[in-house]
Amino acid sequence: MNNTLLEHHSEEELWVSYKKKKDPLIRESFIKQYAPLVKYVAGKVAATMPHSVDFDDLVGFGVFGLIDAIDKFDPDKNVKFKTYAVTRIRGAIFDELRSIDWVPRSVRQKSKEIEEAIVETEAKLGRPATDSEIAGSMGLTDSEFAKTMLKVSGTSILSLSDVWYTADDSDKVSIGDSIESPSSLNPDAIIEREEIKRVIVQSIQELPDKEKKVLVLYYYEDLTLKEIGKVLEVTESRISQLHTKAILRLRAKLTNVRRGIT
Repeated sequence: MNNTLLEHHSEEELWVSYKKKKDPLIRESFIKQYAPLVKYVAGKVAATMPHSVDFDDLVGFGVFGLIDAIDKFDPDKNVKFKTYAVTRIRGAIFDELRSIDWVPRSVRQKSKEIEEAIVETEAKLGRPATDSEIAGSMGLTDSEFAKTMLKVSGTSILSLSDVWYTADDSDKVSIGDSIESPSSLNPDAIIEREEIKRVIVQSIQELPDKEKKVLVLYYYEDLTLKEIGKVLEVTESRISQLHTKAILRLRAKLTNVRRGIT
């Protein structure tokens, strides 16, 4: 039945039909069609995770994100489903990993300490802080800070889907959310979301050049950390650290914004 659906109707027609009727047969056909996308995203996430994280588990988590994307996708928006689904799939994987709380408490705490150090140091300087300046505010040598970053970047779940929060902890503004219509939100919430998005864009522009390049290549050019390392001619572990620092800087910016909102 699913093959028959796909053979006799264009994908655009199926989306229009699914939006109206929520036909489970159409949904099943979409799940099968985009299953390879789940494995692709899971593979990218797995590349940044310790070997103890099972790839098949990540795929299973990602399927929930694909189903969520299918149910919430609006074909009237000028956005490709694949683009929309990738963020939903990645977000579902991260959400599930967080829920099982696999990250060591010590690593989570150290990540928090680095983020707070960035907030304090950059507030004083009025500009992005260097590694040495962040290390100094934490009472660490440059070498100790580098080792700490290596430990945190190797196990922490850090993603752009984590950083866009509004004053309500349950309301997360991700790339995927920004594609959706905000019509269900009250005017104050819409204004708040727009302010957070504005700060994120501005903060990305203010990042050190290499960190900004890593974010662009990873999230928008869809390269793996290993591929980015080849482009920037540094090791994969160094790229992982740059990615982690970039996200921590963005989270630090959002911390200041949320303090202003709340």
